[in-house]
Amino acid sequence: MSDVFFQLVDEQEDFLLVYKKPGVSFHSEQGEPGLFEIIRQRGGYAQLYPVHRLDKVTSGLLVFAKTAEANHQLCAQFEQRLTQKYYLAISAGKPIKKQGLIKGDMYPARRGAWMLGRTLENPAITQFFSQGLGNGQRLYVLKPHTGKTHQLRVALKSIGAPIVGDSLYGDRHAGIDRVYLHAFSLAFTLNGVAYRYSELPREGNIFNEDSVKQAMCAYSNPWHLAWPVLSGVGGMADSV
Repeated sequence: MSDVFFQLVDEQEDFLLVYKKPGVSFHSEQGEPGLFEIIRQRGGYAQLYPVHRLDKVTSGLLVFAKTAEANHQLCAQFEQRLTQKYYLAISAGKPIKKQGLIKGDMYPARRGAWMLGRTLENPAITQFFSQGLGNGQRLYVLKPHTGKTHQLRVALKSIGAPIVGDSLYGDRHAGIDRVYLHAFSLAFTLNGVAYRYSELPREGNIFNEDSVKQAMCAYSNPWHLAWPVLSGVGGMADSV
């Protein structure tokens, strides 16, 4: 069960994991079915629950629950920040910092965009590492601890490094074939069993350059990176 909108990665009794392609809307738009509805119809599922979502421009891993109990467990893990999510992104901007923490409340801006504020009442929290790719580009591995709308796109914009192809957040490069943001690693537990998946991006001229592929492979086990432990996130203790 795969097509131009998605590819099946794994299917278990209680959940379905797919690779969403870039440019595919999760929700139905203007009478056209979105990804969730496409999967539900083509798979013939009596029950299917959307556990989390990705922006239309973002590619990568999405999990759907096939039972009400699985949905309850998985949604609770996302809400309690117990899942592990990692993203890859490419920027051509010179960042204010090359690794660390981006944290702040998000506020609506113009044209459906968001902006990062200085307040910390209910902040978006993102950790990241990066490395240079040459030609002024950098590869980022991003670890979001919250799930705000456009969170990672806003986070990189806030440090002066909008994602390549993301015109909504200030990237002005012409002729770019996609927004270079990809949800590539996801880990969760269901019914006492731990699952971990990683899928590198397949679409995009830059992602498919040999040097970029080599750089991304260096991050193929992102959970082994030296992520500083954050205070008050997922029950973790303070060391930052």
